Amino acid sequence: MSVPEDEERLLPLVQRWPRASNFVLSGCAATVAELATFPLDLTKTRLQMQGEAALARLGDGARESPPYRGMVRTALGIVQEEGFLKLWQGVTPAIYRHVVYSGGRMVTYEHLREVVFRKNEDKHYPLWKSVIGGMFAGVVGQFLANPTDLVKVQMQMEGKRKLEGKPLRFRGVHHAFAKILAEGGIRGLWAGWVPNVQRAALVNMGDLTTYDTVKHYLVLNTTLEDNIMTHSLSSFCSGLVASILGTPADVIKSRIMNQPRDKQGRGLLYKSSTDCLIQAVQGEGFMSLYKGFLPSWLRMTPWSLVFWLTYEKIREMSGVNPF
Repeated sequence: MSVPEDEERLLPLVQRWPRASNFVLSGCAATVAELATFPLDLTKTRLQMQGEAALARLGDGARESPPYRGMVRTALGIVQEEGFLKLWQGVTPAIYRHVVYSGGRMVTYEHLREVVFRKNEDKHYPLWKSVIGGMFAGVVGQFLANPTDLVKVQMQMEGKRKLEGKPLRFRGVHHAFAKILAEGGIRGLWAGWVPNVQRAALVNMGDLTTYDTVKHYLVLNTTLEDNIMTHSLSSFCSGLVASILGTPADVIKSRIMNQPRDKQGRGLLYKSSTDCLIQAVQGEGFMSLYKGFLPSWLRMTPWSLVFWLTYEKIREMSGVNPF
């Protein structure tokens, strides 16, 4: 039965526009989580870029600065050589990215769960449905957010370029968007989107699927209630699984996005994500796919914790049902 127009106007905004509200709420939670954990993301990206075997093909590009020595020394090196605030270099496009990415994935996942797949009569949501929903939600969210992710990755490497004596590519976030658009057109903003959505599918299979499954398992099968303890345990599990599944794809994604390009916007180092994968394994070994895993995991776990606790609390304060 439809709600009369007069009564509908009296409903809270979150009930009148539930999808838009969930997008905004998840974007707010993602912003808080991103600000709190961004230095680890920057450290992870710097570690992933070092030692690229493919750089040898560019001659001078292979003579880079001495490699970083682990997560802690990398972070300390950034502070000592570039300044403390450089730990947040690239945070603006990162926030843009997470507002779009998190909003898109959360709205997509909940729509699939509540409308398309639906829960069983006992409120149980089968794992296979959650896996499909999580992966598809990650693909949708990341495809929409790819331009901001591209800018974030390239801006995170600007400090390193300066230390190597190379000219900086961008004056700021908006200049980066404009330059990439001018050089590569609309397609240039989606450079690296294939490994990006591959990574997002794996990460969200780990994050959304694990959080949703663990949370509702604890609520339905233990004495724990839908509270901060349950949210914390579920987010810890989701952060660990997401890091294990997503790190190899994240390494490939970062390298493809940061590689130099010709005038047509084609990469000079890698033809595709598969080519990048093969070159990394052949030139640096299989474990090169897990470069930056420690900061990735140490970031993903608190990011997941801050995001889910904030998201659940914002939903509660806004009168929205728990996730």
